[in-house]
Amino acid sequence: MNDLQVLCEDGPVLAVNKPSGLISQGAPLGVDSLVAQVKDYLREKYNKPGNVYLGVPHRLDRPVSGVVVFSRNSKCAARLSEQFAKRQVEKTYLAVLEHPPEQPAGELVDWLYRIPDQPRVIVVNKGRADAKEARLHYQTLQVVQGRALVAVRLGTGRMHQIRVQFGSRNCRIVGDTQYGAEGPFPGFRDDPVTSPIALHGAELTILHPVRYDRLTIRAPLPQVWKALGLGRFNLKTLEQLQWPEGLGHALEE
Repeated sequence: MNDLQVLCEDGPVLAVNKPSGLISQGAPLGVDSLVAQVKDYLREKYNKPGNVYLGVPHRLDRPVSGVVVFSRNSKCAARLSEQFAKRQVEKTYLAVLEHPPEQPAGELVDWLYRIPDQPRVIVVNKGRADAKEARLHYQTLQVVQGRALVAVRLGTGRMHQIRVQFGSRNCRIVGDTQYGAEGPFPGFRDDPVTSPIALHGAELTILHPVRYDRLTIRAPLPQVWKALGLGRFNLKTLEQLQWPEGLGHALEE
């Protein structure tokens, strides 16, 4: 069995802690993916040879770590996908920024444009054709050695939204050289395949697709984050944060 970190297995719901550097799904032939690892886990645990069904209601960018939830049957997969589509899922990200934001907490609003045929978005003026509004709220939790640990909730789910919105304000995510970070993640070379960025899907709350009660899942911070020199941090701190209603949409890849 692989080194998959299973966070929750509750009926048809399976949640894992995705490591950075791993593609969520749709990897080229010969390249590993999170979906492939989860299917291998299910085959081995439940002795199911051959193809294994796995519903994938959301994803995380390759260099991002954190909670990813799956469904083991199609009916519940549809219910979970609907929750993500209707922004009923509450998801909190943690990010370490190279510089603290001007305000310790607030809302960022921008218009983002995806560059054709490139996995990259830029901030543009409102009204540009094909631009989409992007909104997020954040709260600063720590400032250590000039870096800021922030908690983030999304009001929209645009591609690379957290990365580009903070990056455009000179608060780039540590290690995110694609959006102008000063250098790669500490201890890593600048490689888009293997180098992580300091962005982590720390907490996700869904309605259980069978019982319809709230199910909150948390993912421990990656071990490599120790190199960032943060103070002690307990994920239960996230329970105390207050957010505007309707936030938490998942990242688009």
